[in-house]
Amino acid sequence: MNTTGRLQDFIYTDWSLYETRFNADQLHSRETVFTIGNGYLGTRGAFEEGYPRASPATLAHGVYDDVPVVYTELVNCPDWLPLVVIVDGDRFRLDRGEILSYERQLDLHRGILSRRVRWRSPGGKIIDIHLERFASLADRNVLGVRCQLTPVDCDGVSIEIQGSINGYPENQGFNHWELLDQGKTDQGIWLQVRTRSSRIELGMTAGMRIAGTEATFQVASAPGYPTLTTTFQPYKGETVTVEKFITVFTSREVKEPLLAAQAKLRQIPSYSSLIAAHEQAWEEVWDKSDILIEGDTKAQLAVRYNLFQLLIASPHDDKVSIPAKTLSGFGYRGHVFWDTEIFILPFFTYTQPEAARKLLTYRYHTINGAQRKAANDGYKGAMYAWESAETGDEVTPRWALPHDPYGEDIRIWCRDREIHISSDIVYAIWYYWQATDDSEWMQLYGAEIILDTAVFWMSRVEWNTKQERYEIREVIGADEYHEKVDNNAFTNKMVQWHLSKAIIVYDWLCSNFPSRATELQLKLNLTSERRSRWQDIATNIWIPHDQSTGLIEQFEGFFKLEDINLEEYEPRTKSMQAILGIEGCNKRQVLKQPDVLMLLSLMRQSPERPYSPEVLQKNWDYYAPRTDITYGSSLGPAIHAILASDLGKSVEAYQRFMQAAMVDLEDVRGNAHEGIHGASAGGVWQAVIWGFGGINLTQDGPVANPHLPPGWKRLKFKLHWCGKWHEFDLRSAAEEVGEKLTSSASDSPTPKTYTDKHSFSTDSVTQMPSPTTHSPNILGFIFDLDGVLTDTAEYHYRAWQKLADEEGLPFDRQANEALRGVSRRESLLIIIGKKQYSEAQIQEMMDRKNRYYVESIENISSEDLLPGSLAFLAELRQAGIKIAIGSASKNAHTVVEKLGIADRVDTIADGYSVQHPKPAPDLFLFAANQLGLEPAQCVVVEDAAAGIEAALAAGMWAVGLGPSERVGAAHVVLPSLTDVTWTDLQAKLKC
Repeated sequence: MNTTGRLQDFIYTDWSLYETRFNADQLHSRETVFTIGNGYLGTRGAFEEGYPRASPATLAHGVYDDVPVVYTELVNCPDWLPLVVIVDGDRFRLDRGEILSYERQLDLHRGILSRRVRWRSPGGKIIDIHLERFASLADRNVLGVRCQLTPVDCDGVSIEIQGSINGYPENQGFNHWELLDQGKTDQGIWLQVRTRSSRIELGMTAGMRIAGTEATFQVASAPGYPTLTTTFQPYKGETVTVEKFITVFTSREVKEPLLAAQAKLRQIPSYSSLIAAHEQAWEEVWDKSDILIEGDTKAQLAVRYNLFQLLIASPHDDKVSIPAKTLSGFGYRGHVFWDTEIFILPFFTYTQPEAARKLLTYRYHTINGAQRKAANDGYKGAMYAWESAETGDEVTPRWALPHDPYGEDIRIWCRDREIHISSDIVYAIWYYWQATDDSEWMQLYGAEIILDTAVFWMSRVEWNTKQERYEIREVIGADEYHEKVDNNAFTNKMVQWHLSKAIIVYDWLCSNFPSRATELQLKLNLTSERRSRWQDIATNIWIPHDQSTGLIEQFEGFFKLEDINLEEYEPRTKSMQAILGIEGCNKRQVLKQPDVLMLLSLMRQSPERPYSPEVLQKNWDYYAPRTDITYGSSLGPAIHAILASDLGKSVEAYQRFMQAAMVDLEDVRGNAHEGIHGASAGGVWQAVIWGFGGINLTQDGPVANPHLPPGWKRLKFKLHWCGKWHEFDLRSAAEEVGEKLTSSASDSPTPKTYTDKHSFSTDSVTQMPSPTTHSPNILGFIFDLDGVLTDTAEYHYRAWQKLADEEGLPFDRQANEALRGVSRRESLLIIIGKKQYSEAQIQEMMDRKNRYYVESIENISSEDLLPGSLAFLAELRQAGIKIAIGSASKNAHTVVEKLGIADRVDTIADGYSVQHPKPAPDLFLFAANQLGLEPAQCVVVEDAAAGIEAALAAGMWAVGLGPSERVGAAHVVLPSLTDVTWTDLQAKLKC
């Protein structure tokens, strides 16, 4: 757990991310986290009403403009969000007045971002504000904002709404737009602008509708900032809804973008109709691309979040591609790297093949830029740019500014030496072809890329006469800590693989599409001699390795560099390059990201692969400890997760997977403000499918050999292969055993054969036996919250009592005792008894009770810790014991923070973490999994019978606090934690 508390205001459910508190220190990283989009554009999660130092941005695919130093960048488009609320002259903003309650939700399933705020204005007026926004997936040129306003404590308050288009957006201080015109129509307002250099024109319109009161709109026309304004006076408790509709087009897709935007606005249906179509579009997308995980809510949300960010960045246009930071921030200026083909594209290839085809077609449209780069560097064929934009020409900056204001500029060598990208693109093309059998696209587009880049490699390799081998000198491999190396194993092997595939494609083209083959022979000067040369290079290119040890040398001379032990530099908070300097890393065996291991990961599916369990084990043991996996590159953790799964290292695989999955959600690298880590997001999908799912691609289709992490009960997903969908439903061994025990079907086992739907079990998760008292090996403690570390039972009681009074339900302190250790829903059902309520009413009552509870615990502090708890936590920490909270409360994060014990807790399992509450063991098993411990290594401290039952069912030690008639089933029963020591408790557990 982060000791600063900066991550404790997130709640994860299966489909939604909740932010429960606004923290201005996280403003920019959260803008990235709450990005929405639709494949046409992406909009960062800035607030509609604005905030000081905010960085609002809407980035649209292909809208590039020239900029000094970095050549070109995606342009920050006019801001469609501005919606100002003024209450009796006081402008609503989170840095003004008082925030009484706050919640922001990103609903991944519906693609909707919403926010609920109860705000007291500086003038003392309390108002509930509910805002939501969406970028339509059903109609990519349509955007929407809805604002619902409800006065809480005042009648006749004057509310003014201003809905605007901001025509002066900036790219970190630089404005790319020229204002052409603006105006109004019967439907609303409009803006017409054009980029300064690329001359891309954009037309944007906005209209507003109001419900719940009578009001009219007026237009204000400040230059570059057209605005619709209305004023109304709602009564206390009355809700007024304001809906803002935005349409946007650019000259990239239509000749007259303003006219198109105005026509679209005239046709806008109701807000509810737009939302319904949008939700249906998302339903169809998720039907193909979703991954279901049971047993780990945090991982479930994280996976869906990363897939969501990839899906909203997937372009509808085959002349653009997904930038490294998607459409969510200014990092890398919207440039396209190998990230797209190697990390991101597999997700689309196997779940959204039409999208994959468009992404690869972008590389065909930019092949002229690749040819220009090759010619400029003195080579033949096509040499793809390390960083690419609209034309495919190299846009990697030559220089970077130093961190030290008195230092020298830093030369960026990637543009000149990191040339493996040409083969990376071919790798993606080849596996797209294998997965889709799309021969039409291959003969029209893919073959030319493969063959023209093969021509480049033929001119780039060098023949070593003395050694009688081909070599490639002065390159940067996948590992960027070494900037000028010879015979990088990753690069040389990828070139060998590439040329072998070029020969296959060339022969296939000649046999099946002779006219296209003839066309390319003339265009690319392809001859039988060149084909023979490719074969000669593939046969004789040198790949450094030691056959006796199985080690692949990262590059020529790597083993002679100074060795390094990264553990000697711990603890640290920055990369090894920041510690050692550029030259310091060049001289040592330290890696920024996997290189040899990256190669082995890519070759897992290749029949001529150097990959084998023995080779992987040897190279893992050597290179993994030398890789700066925490602060080097975000590309590494997902690759390590895949390979660790192959090696049966399930705990390490899960740790690396979560490191990748949470890189933006929890800002683990401190750079989420720059935009989404797109490659890591794609790597998360690969880690789940290739790693935990153990998918291998065979001639007959994909086959699973799963390695589910501890705690995962089920993993379900679809893959598209050669025109057919294959559904995998993988379960842990323990889950499958449980199904057999409860099933009434035949006892004969189901054969694990390849069919349209697959169901496998895995031995990676087994039912843990109960702990044995003769040999306790306790490494972790899981504490319930209420009644153990603090006592918020009174706050819960008062919240339930208030709700019961409002609903006319009988309830008293005696009835409250039956709710001890019970989930919120089960508690409500107990209180309701036989009285009938709809599901919507039940949900509303649960939310209402929780609101009362949250309001009541605002003043909780460390003084509310129960006697003995703080000292016991400190003693456990000193002894090196890991600590988790295992509470059914959905407010556990908030309570832990207010109690001041966040720095003493490693993880929190709460009411959002699992589906089945106590007495099911799921919550405690989830907590143990998060701690990286086996159940028998954990002690649960509980005060409720349901909690003790859950602990025993999980195979854990149980310490009960309270009367024996309630917790007597525990291994040890204590009155409280007062004067309890770890030494004494150990002795009791051994007895």
